[in-house]
Amino acid sequence: MPDARQIADDLRARINDGEFGPGARLPGEPALVRDYGVAKMTASGALKLLVAEGVAVSRPGSGTYVREFKPIVRDATKRLSRDQWAAGKSIWSADVGERPMAVADLEVYETGAPRWVARILGLDEDARVVVRSRRFLVDDEPVQKAVSYLPADLVRGSRIAEPDSGPGGTYKRLAELGAEPVHFSEDLRARMPSSEESAGLAILPGTPVIEICRTAYTSDGVAVEVNQMLLDAGAYALRYSFGS
Repeated sequence: MPDARQIADDLRARINDGEFGPGARLPGEPALVRDYGVAKMTASGALKLLVAEGVAVSRPGSGTYVREFKPIVRDATKRLSRDQWAAGKSIWSADVGERPMAVADLEVYETGAPRWVARILGLDEDARVVVRSRRFLVDDEPVQKAVSYLPADLVRGSRIAEPDSGPGGTYKRLAELGAEPVHFSEDLRARMPSSEESAGLAILPGTPVIEICRTAYTSDGVAVEVNQMLLDAGAYALRYSFGS
């Protein structure tokens, strides 16, 4: 007799094979009990697993449906290419193409550097940074929260310290300041979110998130930006390309 995980895996495979397309209603608990010969609690657990993974959405009183949102393929190599931002394009356009994307809750301000940020940027403990905090929405769904930290002495008075950083965004402005980023490192981990983080990304409690901390460096190895990102794990597929 299969357990909830095995049933969820089978339903996911049927979704991937196209048996249940985007927006399609999945078999309800009674159907799963009949088809898999399991208890109602096991059937319910299988559907809850798919919802927690971001594969499906639950509509009380109606049923469980395949999520219509198409996962974002985040190609780290492509989005950080100089060809992207130097041409005045947002690095986000490499992820979403023509899909509608919006920025919400944008805050830009100067403050004292948090200790961990000062350490990465090689700043004194009393140094200040310009912070750019925002949420990104794709197809009207919140998918990521991002907070960037940049040395205030470097970017103060530039468009980086303004809400609209201009075509090409922060990286093109850094290049104009003589601090072009040419090398990046990303530390990534999956974890469970806090209740506040779940609310900010509009995900159910218990749904995992992906935390990425990126550091941008100049050709001299000077760190010029730290970007801490929180991604809805169910909304993303991460892609990394490596040379020989």
